[in-house]
Amino acid sequence: MYKLVALDMDGTLLNSEKALTSRVREAIKSAKEQGIKVVLASGRPFEGMLPTLKELDLDGADDYVLTYNASLILKVACKSVVSSAILTGQDAIDLNKLADKLGVNILAYSMTRGLITPKQNEYTDYEAKLNGIEYSEFDFNMLDADEDILKVMMIDQEQTLSKAVEQLPKSLQEKYSMARSTPFFYEFMNKNSNKGMGMAALTAHLGLTAEQIICVGDAANDLEMIKYAGLGVAMENGSDEVKANADYITASNDQDGVAHVFEKYVLN
Repeated sequence: MYKLVALDMDGTLLNSEKALTSRVREAIKSAKEQGIKVVLASGRPFEGMLPTLKELDLDGADDYVLTYNASLILKVACKSVVSSAILTGQDAIDLNKLADKLGVNILAYSMTRGLITPKQNEYTDYEAKLNGIEYSEFDFNMLDADEDILKVMMIDQEQTLSKAVEQLPKSLQEKYSMARSTPFFYEFMNKNSNKGMGMAALTAHLGLTAEQIICVGDAANDLEMIKYAGLGVAMENGSDEVKANADYITASNDQDGVAHVFEKYVLN
């Protein structure tokens, strides 16, 4: 019997209008009433997830959330840290130099400074607006080497970013957990930070097993948790790689795909 369902947000839980449909909302409500724990797992910062957590009544004392691609796992109500795996200021400095060399923009989430970028650009504007937060322009070379950095993202138009990703040194794979979360975002996290590792940490914390978990997602940063879960589910709108590794492919995020999962595997 499944006891926990983990859901990505963008492209999965939310439709193309970045909204919850009534069918999805009701499916989650019914699952909670049956004692199923529902957890959101997103690349977004906590602030960008909180409105949806509140809308789904997932902001209580016993609710958990995976933020920044599981770089932080928090108890929602008190924001206490269950698990963390983050970067340093030196990582941001080094990746900024590489971004300059490759000709792409960059941003980072600092634990103390919030969302920062070396220069204003449309993709940082998008990230800030999406999550309802502010950002500041900041010279990454001025970061403290040991400053806590949650994640770094290379950001640019799809073709430019794709070309840059192709030129990334192979050595980065040994140093960072990396994933493309949208056509214009490429994310760098701590080597021990991805949604699969995050789900493993939360599963252990809750005394559950992987076989009791359903994970649903659409993009490359969802791949590890889909492979980890007892039932890994890909959205019809998901990437080919995610669908190839899933146990089940549900309908798209514009066709209540998440509700289908609950109705097929949890509510019945």
